[in-house]
Amino acid sequence: MTQLNVPSLPISSLHIRLIGVIGAGQMGNGIAQVIAAGGFQVRLLDVSEAALAKGMATIERNLDRLATRGKIAAGDRAAILSRIAAGTDYAVFAEADLVIEAASENESVKKAIFAKLCPVLKAEAMIASNTSSLSITRLGAATDRPAKFMGMHFMNPVPAMALVELIRGIATGEETFATVRDLVVRLGKTAVIAEDFPAFIVNRVLVPMINEAVYALYEGVGSVQGIDTAMKLGANHPMGPLELGDFIGLDTCLSIMQVLYEGLSDSKYRPCPLLVKYVEAGWLGRKAGRGFYDYTVNPPRPTR
Repeated sequence: MTQLNVPSLPISSLHIRLIGVIGAGQMGNGIAQVIAAGGFQVRLLDVSEAALAKGMATIERNLDRLATRGKIAAGDRAAILSRIAAGTDYAVFAEADLVIEAASENESVKKAIFAKLCPVLKAEAMIASNTSSLSITRLGAATDRPAKFMGMHFMNPVPAMALVELIRGIATGEETFATVRDLVVRLGKTAVIAEDFPAFIVNRVLVPMINEAVYALYEGVGSVQGIDTAMKLGANHPMGPLELGDFIGLDTCLSIMQVLYEGLSDSKYRPCPLLVKYVEAGWLGRKAGRGFYDYTVNPPRPTR
């Protein structure tokens, strides 16, 4: 793309009024909720009205739980929802100061989104990607504004998790980085700076652990329940690695392992064949109703 000549911005997020979010799924609806709760106007986009309705219903349920627990007042719930407008046309981002892409962890999908997004944005607008593993430098190069592009990786579930990883690409401008870092503080989150290497910090450590747990299952070292119980009681983890993989999404775990394996050329990051098979079967975890556990029964039952 032709790169834009854009004016300098103050190193502050105070000029940000309207923030776009692309993707109303598990991550996108959480990001939209947190941003609206921070007092910003939000434009939420997805490919269909059905996807948007599902995302908005999740936000409403989350806010209902917060109101029930006394975390927010009833008036706050209504105010937060009033700040979110949803649509399927990229034109909703025409006045956005920042757009956060939270689509699936697929580089070609993200680049196709940026090709549609950039022509509708004002010259000074910034773009952030919620990618959990992909190169920020490479994604930014696919836009018309690499200096105004960076990684902004929220943790799942977004409303409950305090961390946001901030990642600069080679071309990311200091003003862009400082503005987004200031925004994270205003949202009540904690920023950690990660370098632009495959999977950044959290997933560089976390997902190989999940992959190793799948190897332990694959090689018969332990059962699903045995491995998860061992890590919960033996390492004081709140959730076992196989249960956590189901929560994240096994397709996402596989994608991150593939990025690590291809990006670092180290055999220790080879995805476990059993993880590949589960994804091929469509057993993606909680969102599919089945992964290493069967979620169609209560309590969930191990599938292996």
